[in-house]
Amino acid sequence: MENANRRTDVQKMAVLSILIALIIALQVFSTFIKFGPYNITLALTPVIIGGALYGLGAGTLLGGVFGLVILLIGILGWDGGGTMALIQMRPVACIGIILLRGLCAGFLSALVFRQLSKKSIHAGSLGASIVCPVVNTAIFVIGMVLCFGDILAPGAQEKGQSILVYTIMALAGINFVIELIVNVALASGITTFLRYRMGRKE
Repeated sequence: MENANRRTDVQKMAVLSILIALIIALQVFSTFIKFGPYNITLALTPVIIGGALYGLGAGTLLGGVFGLVILLIGILGWDGGGTMALIQMRPVACIGIILLRGLCAGFLSALVFRQLSKKSIHAGSLGASIVCPVVNTAIFVIGMVLCFGDILAPGAQEKGQSILVYTIMALAGINFVIELIVNVALASGITTFLRYRMGRKE
């Protein structure tokens, strides 16, 4: 039994390491794909898979890695300088928003999968694939409004929009729609993989 548990732990560590590597590779790659002023996020799928396979802790860990990678890419200036501009203005707020969005997206997508997968793997995969980008974008938008609203206000006034609407349209908009479509499109593939890994047919 002890050997079996050790094998399981080693296998879990190996899978999580692969998923972390995928998050890093996909997010770095996505820095070169732009829709408007911001990059889309391609690295949420490994977060979803890890949370589905290994639970809330793994989902939170992978979401945290995702946030950390975004932060490091921003510090290196690979995102066009937007992150560093925000860090220079309000470092704690900017870093907090970036890390929190990843942590919450990973945790909540894993939680949704755990609840919905009791009915079916596909329901769990689809639910997690929707929740992950929604939470990721929602926390970013809310954080920007709360922490950088005064900076965004002139742009919102020029457009005749509320700060919330302006933030969604200017900083999320098409990027969020594409992220959501990509994740939903991948849900069937995630379902197939999870059925195989979890030994379930429904």
